[in-house]
Amino acid sequence: MTPSRAARPLAADTAASDVPQPRGVQSPAPQAPGAPPPPRRLAVRVLALPLLGALTVMAMMASLTVGDRSMTPGTVIEALLSTDMSLIDHQVVWGSRVPRTVAGVAVGAAIAVAGALVQALTRNPLADPGILGVNAGAAAAVAAGVSLLGIGSMQGQLWCAMIGALVATMAVLAIGASGGQGADPIRLTLAGVAFAAVMAGLTTAITLLDVRAFDAMRTWSAGSLAVRGLVPTLQALPFIAVGLLAAAAAGRYLSAIALGDDLATTLGVPLLKARALGILGVTAACGAATAIAGPIGFVGLMVPHVIRWIVGPQQGWILTLSALAGPSLVLLADVLARVATPGGMPVGVVTAFLGAPVLIAMVRSRAVSGL
Repeated sequence: MTPSRAARPLAADTAASDVPQPRGVQSPAPQAPGAPPPPRRLAVRVLALPLLGALTVMAMMASLTVGDRSMTPGTVIEALLSTDMSLIDHQVVWGSRVPRTVAGVAVGAAIAVAGALVQALTRNPLADPGILGVNAGAAAAVAAGVSLLGIGSMQGQLWCAMIGALVATMAVLAIGASGGQGADPIRLTLAGVAFAAVMAGLTTAITLLDVRAFDAMRTWSAGSLAVRGLVPTLQALPFIAVGLLAAAAAGRYLSAIALGDDLATTLGVPLLKARALGILGVTAACGAATAIAGPIGFVGLMVPHVIRWIVGPQQGWILTLSALAGPSLVLLADVLARVATPGGMPVGVVTAFLGAPVLIAMVRSRAVSGL
């Protein structure tokens, strides 16, 4: 039986149905949200879980072994299981490598999931927390807190970053949805770029006028995993956990939201609740990650988009696999940053070098996958 016109827009689990097919070749049948995916796609999704998990473990081991002082995996495992702080290798593992690795896992998962949420909520596959100004808002709030309020503790900077991320998210959504026409993806992107430019200019002005703020933001503003011990990451972990839980709660609604507000409402999706959960997830995850490592760009853009190419536009799988792929990208970029120059460089510089060509290729490609 041929699907009716009203049923055709419910294709949420396949992007191929939207691609023009050569004459004589039929498009795949559309699927409703929640319908079982094709066997091949389901097999790819199930296979991606252990592969990305293994890649994350390998990235963690590389982060623990590679650096100015190279170590064997056996030395690292011995330092983790039988710590002897009289040995230099054990001091390096616990004093530098473990905090850096834990921060990379937390930051990578938070930014990747926040990027997937932003792309789903705005229905824009080219959106991410950086492009929409969330990172810039968090950074500007931290700079203002250091300069105007004298905040120097990680806890204070964490709250500043959270407030800045929330203000940025709400401001961009409000600007993008102005005019009574809804949150148009193009307007959201333009509003985010403009807001990010204003916040970046504000941050630069504060750091140039205040020596204390300049010293505090000098390395942090480029995005760095060189955290001082485990305490900063442990303080931010509850906020990242809240963000990930909110993303998981919103995940069941996102595939329907990608079809448009009207269809989502028809399918019984509580739009206000779904968007509130999404905003909470982006604010908590991205704000806490920015407080730990600074504004690391392009991770929230690259990871969800690559995952979507692999497993299709089913948002639940995108969120799950992004939480695994994000740490791998951040940790491997940090390893590359350590060995690229004698003194190392911030990980945000490496992700920018990796992400810019990917963004250009995505913009130029006609096959940018839909949501």
